Amino acid sequence: MARRRAGAVAASRLARTYVEGNAARKIQTQRQIDRETELRRRREQEKARVLKEREKQYRAQQERLRNKVDTMDATALSILCIALACTLALCFSYIRLQTQINTRISSIELMKQQLDKLQSSNAALQNSIDTSLDLDNIYRVATQELGMVYADDNQTITYDKTESEYVRQYEDIPKY
Repeated sequence: MARRRAGAVAASRLARTYVEGNAARKIQTQRQIDRETELRRRREQEKARVLKEREKQYRAQQERLRNKVDTMDATALSILCIALACTLALCFSYIRLQTQINTRISSIELMKQQLDKLQSSNAALQNSIDTSLDLDNIYRVATQELGMVYADDNQTITYDKTESEYVRQYEDIPKY
């Protein structure tokens, strides 16, 4: 057991003195350590100063942008108002024209429907007129009820007009 302790002590001593890598570190003097800490401190101060300067520049830039956005000159505002008024006028005129077109289209549709109704009623009336003109019925009424008869050959007078090829309707008929 004592041997084990002696081996453990030797191993711990080796572990404390062992340096990783291929070369042992150099022992630094206190002056070197002080110089390095002073350099680190200066670098950190320089970094802090640069960061403060950048932050200051950033805030100044943001303030300039804020001031630039907040102030709008009168000419830009008047041009914006004129453009807005023109846009609104164009929108209202467009809507008015669309409404007029839609009302005209609907009135045309109504007129087409009325025309279709009138044409169908005219066709129905023409059909009823055509069916009511029964020639057999007319002949029966004329001969039986009214006493009409066909004309004989001796009742028909024909004449030849030699002067002209056409007949005038209201011209006097010559007597034979």
